[in-house]
Amino acid sequence: MQLDKLLKRPSALPSAPKVVRKLIESFDDEDVDPIKIAMLVEEDPALTAKLLKTANSAFFGITRNVTNAREAMSVLGLIKVRALVIAAALGDGFHQVGGVNMGQFWRYSLNTAALSRYIALPIRIDENTAYTAGLIHAVGKLVMHAGMPEKMIELDRSVSMLDLKRAETERALFGYSYAEVGAALAREWSFPKRMIDAIGHHTAPFDKDVYEPIAGVIHIGAWRARAEEHERRSELLINTYPDPVGVILGIDPDIVVAEQIPSISRQADVSETSD
Repeated sequence: MQLDKLLKRPSALPSAPKVVRKLIESFDDEDVDPIKIAMLVEEDPALTAKLLKTANSAFFGITRNVTNAREAMSVLGLIKVRALVIAAALGDGFHQVGGVNMGQFWRYSLNTAALSRYIALPIRIDENTAYTAGLIHAVGKLVMHAGMPEKMIELDRSVSMLDLKRAETERALFGYSYAEVGAALAREWSFPKRMIDAIGHHTAPFDKDVYEPIAGVIHIGAWRARAEEHERRSELLINTYPDPVGVILGIDPDIVVAEQIPSISRQADVSETSD
């Protein structure tokens, strides 16, 4: 199926809720008030409930339950709260997707977000964009499964969703991958251009004429999050580390090849994101 036809299917691209559209607009506000953002989130009780379930899940390891968006903001901070609400809205749009383990999908996505921020900070790359784009970088997988389920389930049997060669295989079959599809959704929801570019280029951040540092950060974050799902240890991590991307970004490989990384949550149940 051609990309434009996929994107026109009613089941493929969900509409952004009003609250989420306002949250996306706030990315370009340098003086955004976290309390006002929390109050905005609370205007949508359903999204607030999903935020609280995720915030109180084992993934974040909070020592006390948070009971409203303002408490979540004080504990998790603006970057995480805003990204989690957007992810919750996406979870609503793709509540049940045939052939996709949604609990694993969101755990992998949250780990990619956390790792992307962890990688971005020491090399002074925008942690806000890195975290949010990292969290939703794989949403194109859901769009593709929703829009052409039979073809995707067949593909899943030969190459798993989290296989390092998945994007390459998708491009060979369809002419595009989940990265381009995810960028199309981000564009439809009016995300900032830097976030759209990061999502669209993260599988090949420095190929041809492309130079997108945040995409490179997500590339390495996603690689490490995949490795965590496959329980790979140091020797396998070293053998699969995307060294060319790391060199361009100036990343110390030791910080992402280590078996124990503080930002990674291991086997936490985060299925609440899509409930």
